[in-house]
Amino acid sequence: MFPLRDHNPSARTPYVTYALIAANVIVFLAYWPLFSDPRAVQAFFMTWALVPAEISNGSQMHGLLTSMFLHGGPIHLAGNMLFLWIFGDNLEDEFGHLKFLGFYLASGLAAGLAQYGIAPDSMVPMVGASGAIAGVMGGYLLLFPKARVDVLFIIVIVFRVIPVPAWLMLGVWFALQLFSGASAAPGDGGVAYWAHSGGFVAGVAMTLPLWLRLGGTGYWARTHGHPPHPEMRYRPSTIPTVRRRRR
Repeated sequence: MFPLRDHNPSARTPYVTYALIAANVIVFLAYWPLFSDPRAVQAFFMTWALVPAEISNGSQMHGLLTSMFLHGGPIHLAGNMLFLWIFGDNLEDEFGHLKFLGFYLASGLAAGLAQYGIAPDSMVPMVGASGAIAGVMGGYLLLFPKARVDVLFIIVIVFRVIPVPAWLMLGVWFALQLFSGASAAPGDGGVAYWAHSGGFVAGVAMTLPLWLRLGGTGYWARTHGHPPHPEMRYRPSTIPTVRRRRR
């Protein structure tokens, strides 16, 4: 299940969202050559990623921040930047540029602390912007629960693009993070599910004051959970069918 785009246009240019995407790409390209040497890239991550055991020892506190701009590979980077591109512009539109930057970084810090709290003695380095982006997704869910999101569903060999409400796509995503985090052993390598969950909850909490200023449930009553402006119209998405040639 991959989100492709939403139907929620922003009223102003999301300069901070674009700058964050550019920063993540530039940082990744800067250390991309290290991937040819596993020892070198591991040493790099141990220095600049979030390593819970080092935090417990009172060192490498910078990892709480720098880990947000590191990724474990091109697919990891591309997936995170896709989510940021889809959901970041609307949060920036509502918060304003500088407040959105603070919101994003605070979500990332909350995500890192959540992962640290689960396994404070782990030596597995945590990298990725997904915790901060999870905060953006949480804020988006609170403000625009019924905004339509085009999602690509892949079921074996069946491909379909289906518009779904944001509450369904983001709610399922959050539930999967909780379930996967509860199923995994603390400190194991792999996906940092608790960082995702922590960032998401922090994003909802930090968006709550804005939602209340907009009217809270009254805002939802006025907008019916949809964006407070006309949605973007796209031509129906289709997946081309490839027919097998009979001999």
